[in-house]
This record gives sequence, structure tokens and C-alpha cells, in this order.
Amino acid sequence: MKANHHQFTAFAHVVREGSFSRAASRLGVSQSAVTQHVTKLEQTVGMKLLRRGRDGISLTRAGHELYDLADRQVTLDGLIQEKLEGYAALARGHLAIIANAPRPALPLIAAFQKAYPNVEVDFTLYDWTQAMALLRSRQVDVAVVTEPDRMGECVCQSICSSAYVAYVPEGHRLADRVSVSLQDLAEETVLVPEEGSYTSKLIARKLKQHDLQFPRRMRTTTFPVMKEAILHGVGVGIFLADSGFPGDGLLSLPVDELQERYETQLVVPRDKWDLRIVRSFSDLAELGAF
Repeated sequence: MKANHHQFTAFAHVVREGSFSRAASRLGVSQSAVTQHVTKLEQTVGMKLLRRGRDGISLTRAGHELYDLADRQVTLDGLIQEKLEGYAALARGHLAIIANAPRPALPLIAAFQKAYPNVEVDFTLYDWTQAMALLRSRQVDVAVVTEPDRMGECVCQSICSSAYVAYVPEGHRLADRVSVSLQDLAEETVLVPEEGSYTSKLIARKLKQHDLQFPRRMRTTTFPVMKEAILHGVGVGIFLADSGFPGDGLLSLPVDELQERYETQLVVPRDKWDLRIVRSFSDLAELGAF
């Protein structure tokens, strides 16, 4: 028994979509057809490729090895189809985007949807570590992340750079300061992103470098959650400047020990870089459409 093109395609879409039903919807076939293709592929390989559990599906070791090849095939199919259809291909399509902060990803997506309203976009926020893992496993088309790992299999395009700042509510004891120090912040409850974020790694390194500690810290998930916590008086936050939408009632202050600027980059698996849908998104980033 030999594996065929349809089996690889079904398998790749199940992994990318995270479920058999969504893969079937994406491919325009029945769920039973997708299930049969994946089952036959597993029979051909002679071992399980997917684990099915309450939290969805996950790849086995063999699945990880095969998914890389399957997704490359799907990408090649997309390139061939684009060549056949020409620029009309952008009248439709699908783009999976992740980021580790709302900005500049969301303004870019808004500009892209305005230019290409019929292209379906999936967008999810992940911490830095998860974003890197998804890129390595090819489960995403485009990532917008801060200081990404240099991976030979990816193309990186610089979008913008900014320094870290402290966010405080209006009327806070530090609100009228031109800048603050880590020692100033050590007297507060400090809100920091989850353990896998680039921000958490940087703060830990800076505290060690200056022999300081934050006695009271609270971990939050995303900038919107941090913003709400700060506005409710839970604590002060540290995040990249302009990585979120501060809004009324929230002030950002430079941090003396965090003056370096850090690049936010658009990262794409190398073979996906030639997809016209990806390059169109990249072109908007290069034009500063955010």
C-alpha cells in the first residue's frame, strides 16, 4: 500500500486546523473522508501519527516527522495553484497568523483584510516560546514576534523596534515621573507576562544583572488582561511600548534599565515565503501599514 497525495493533504490540514471537522471544512469534503485518508496513511506508515484526546489532537513522534513533509507538499500545491490562477488567487485563500502582542499584528491584519476582503485570516496570540514552537513545527503561515530565534528554515523581516516601558494608571504615585527604575517598581506589585514570554525572560535577566527582585509579582496572559488589571489598581505592568492599545487612563513610563530597543519581526517558514498571499501581507508590513 502506498500513501497518496490526498492522504498527506488531509493529514496536514488536520494538524493545521486542530481537528478533523475543521480540516474537512477547509478542504470542502466530508469529515469521514478526512478520517479515512488519515487512517489509511497511518496504516501505510505502520504507526499512529496523531493522538486524540479531550484537548484535541497532538502529533506523535512519527507524526512530527511526517507533518513537516506533508505541510511542505501543501505549500507546494499552493504555489502551483497560484501560478496557474495568477493574481486572481488572492481573491480567496487562507492565512494563519500568530503574534506575541496585539500590535503591530492587528493593525497589519486590518490593512490586509481591507485590501483582500475575501481572504480568510486566523489570528491567535501566543507567548514567545509557544510562537517559536509553532513556527518550528510549521503550524502557522506568518508570525509577528519580538526578537525571534534565528532559524535557518525561516525568513525574517523587521517591522519596527521599541523599548520596554512601565504602565501605570493615571494618579499613580509614579505617574508624574519622567522615567522609573527597576528599584522604583520593586516597591509595587508588578504584572508580567507568562513564563514563556520574551518579556519575562528579559525581566529575569535584568533583575539578576542589577541584583534586584520583585517581591510582589503577578503573572498575566496578554496585554489586554494586563491593561485591565492596571486600571483596576492591581499593580503596574512592564511591556513593550506600542505593543498594545493603552487607551484612556493608562500611562507609559520609560524604565532606566530597559532603554535598549527590541525588534518586532515578521517570520515566515522559508518555503511559504513565495506564496503570493504571504508576500502580500509582507508588503503591507514593509509599507508600514500599522
